[in-house]
Amino acid sequence: MKKQASCNTTQQCRKRILAIRDAMEILSGKWKFHILGTLLLNDKMRFMDLLREVDGIAAKMLSKELHDMEMNQLITRRVLDTKPVTVEYELTEYGRSVEPIINEIAGWGMLYRKGVVVE
Repeated sequence: MKKQASCNTTQQCRKRILAIRDAMEILSGKWKFHILGTLLLNDKMRFMDLLREVDGIAAKMLSKELHDMEMNQLITRRVLDTKPVTVEYELTEYGRSVEPIINEIAGWGMLYRKGVVVE
């Protein structure tokens, strides 16, 4: 007989699972980590600079992802009084708190590429 997982029986375990689910919802998608990593390295960036840096993303998708991250308080959006209008994006303190996670993922990805991917 197969033993059932008992994670859902403890309050601490349920809280952990919910926290993981929340984090995955906020950070999910193909582009969010790339955008966050780019902003971590470059501080403030304008929309077109981000569009150039995040290889392969369409302007509409970048706009959607930035909007999602702004709603989740990971970034701030500032409209500059210029002609044409310029918009600048910057990580919030809360957004910067994801840096250790991005660094760990990058480190793991480098190990993966060394061991598994033939370049």
